[in-house]
Amino acid sequence: MKITGISGSPTVNGNNEKVIDLALGIAEEHGYETEKILLSKLRVLPCTDCGVCKTAKECPIDDDMEEIYRQLETSDALIVASPVYFGSVSAQLKALFDRTILLRRNGFLLEGKVGGAIATGGSRNGGQEFTIQAIHSWMHIHGMLVVGDRAHFGGIVAKPVDSDEVGLKTVRDTANMVCKTLKRFK
Repeated sequence: MKITGISGSPTVNGNNEKVIDLALGIAEEHGYETEKILLSKLRVLPCTDCGVCKTAKECPIDDDMEEIYRQLETSDALIVASPVYFGSVSAQLKALFDRTILLRRNGFLLEGKVGGAIATGGSRNGGQEFTIQAIHSWMHIHGMLVVGDRAHFGGIVAKPVDSDEVGLKTVRDTANMVCKTLKRFK
C-alpha cells in the first residue's frame, strides 16, 4: 500500500516539505511505500473549466498534472500540507485541487482513500485550522476518509517548523492516524 505526501508550498526545501518528509518517514516506519508531490518543483496551471473532462478522462492543459493524476490514483492514502496564505491553502495547491475534478468526473477515483492534512502558519494561531478545513473539504468532495491527529483536525505547525515541538507532535500524530486507519483496510 502507498501513501503519497503533497507539499502545496512553492518554496523548495521549506517548512511544508520538511513536514511532508517527517510524515512520510513515519509511513515508511509503518511499512508503507511512499511518494511525494512537491508543487515547488512542478508546474500546475489553474483549471479553465473548459469541460473536456466531462466527457473524456483527459485534460488539455499541458503541465505536470498527468503524472500527478497517476500518483493520486495509485495511492491508498494522501497527506496534504499547505502553508497558510491569507487564511487558506496556497494558490499552487488550490490549482491542483481544482484540476482533480477530472478524477471526480471520471468515476470518483479518490473515493475511499484515507486523507490527513497539515498546515503551516506564521504563528501558533496563524490560520492553520481554516487551511486544514479547506484541505478536508477537498477530501470530502472526493469521498475520501478524513482523519485528524487524535485530538483535533490534523497537523498544525508554526514556522520555523524545526523549533515547534508542539506542532511537530500534531504532524506525527496525523501521520500515525493515517497509517493506523489504512491498516484497517489490509
